Amino acid sequence: MFNQQSIDSLPVHQSTPSQASPALKGLRVIDFTHFVAGPLSTQTLADFGADVIKIEAPERGEDFRHYPTVDPAIPAQGGPFIWANRNKKSLALDMKSEAGLKIAKELIAQADVLVENFSSGVMDRFGLDYAACAKLNPRLVYCSISAYGREGPYADRLGFDPIAQAESGFISMNGYGDRQGVRTGAAVMDVATAMSATNAILLALMARTRDGVGQKVEVALFDTAILMTGFGAMQHLTTGYEPQRNGNVSPDTCPSGVFQSQDKPFYINCGNDKIFQRLFEQVLERPDLAHDPVLSQRVKRLEQRERIFQIMDEAFAKQPWSHWAPLLRAANVPHGQVRTLGEALASDEARSRGLVTRIPHPVKGWIPNIASPLRLARTPAVAPFAAPSVGQHTQAVLRETLGYDEDHIAQLQAEGAFGVASADAVKEAS
Repeated sequence: MFNQQSIDSLPVHQSTPSQASPALKGLRVIDFTHFVAGPLSTQTLADFGADVIKIEAPERGEDFRHYPTVDPAIPAQGGPFIWANRNKKSLALDMKSEAGLKIAKELIAQADVLVENFSSGVMDRFGLDYAACAKLNPRLVYCSISAYGREGPYADRLGFDPIAQAESGFISMNGYGDRQGVRTGAAVMDVATAMSATNAILLALMARTRDGVGQKVEVALFDTAILMTGFGAMQHLTTGYEPQRNGNVSPDTCPSGVFQSQDKPFYINCGNDKIFQRLFEQVLERPDLAHDPVLSQRVKRLEQRERIFQIMDEAFAKQPWSHWAPLLRAANVPHGQVRTLGEALASDEARSRGLVTRIPHPVKGWIPNIASPLRLARTPAVAPFAAPSVGQHTQAVLRETLGYDEDHIAQLQAEGAFGVASADAVKEAS
């Protein structure tokens, strides 16, 4: 159950006022996505004014709705789902019914963007592959998000974030050298893939402004995961070097790692010689080491990491974090407390950026919200509204977007366009 007392203590989300229309106002997106990479991508479009219509199965909706934590008062809107689906409309359609499929095609015919991340072949079976949709709407930007692409020998493989981390070499680079590599706790490959998909969609829309023609866009989880190995990939290709697991220590800079004050752990990253000199002269009060002819050179420091770390460990252990934090900041040494997630969300930094707020919810009153990290001065993000319940906007979309009247909607209900329960309800009422 959501902690309503904690939620009520959060500041109310304050939207940035603007005289300009939202950046993506007038853009219509048909959203066939589920879980993380797809929904997070379409949420970014929705955050900046796009009309995103999420199509999902009647009654239960997509599986991600039911990932914990789930509040019994809103059983199909768990924390993970509301994180990735704000500012969207939900249209509940039985895509296996002829009537439901017809509605989907009518929406696609007038849309700007379609985004899907089903398993390969699913959209083809619906008759909604790119070629078919392009005939309905030549201006359509059709984005497919998959594990290994829609073509080639691995197109049929299912893939999730930790699989991409494993197969890309990413896991092999993370953790400690004396044990197996570890995956990240957060789904970083899904999040990065979502960002890549949003970029690709916006690029395709820019291209469309020149010639009026849409195109197919593909983003693959595995491709993104290779990019996420960072410059280590190019180090390997140019020298054969195989990145090693170094825990919290950097193989390229020194001293960089986690240190312990009297009461709290913190991270320091000395990315160059000048930072090292400021750290030892202004913070640790060791000018002799700051200007040592050997230690003042980055490569030489790497060779004497254990000695340097021992000196720092002994010094930092003498005072609490409240003593060291202002000194590190004054000396302009990159540093940060090693926090729990809860500590990070409640931090002064998060508060100063307006990152964690609360927004209205029709059932709960308020729910928490994590703001978009994208800040546009002239066309900022729209005022956020909560992720929808299953089919919350079905009637509104049919009336306002497609222009259906009540008789047409009732007929579609009877034909099972919105699921068996909906059709049964129409029969009982007649």
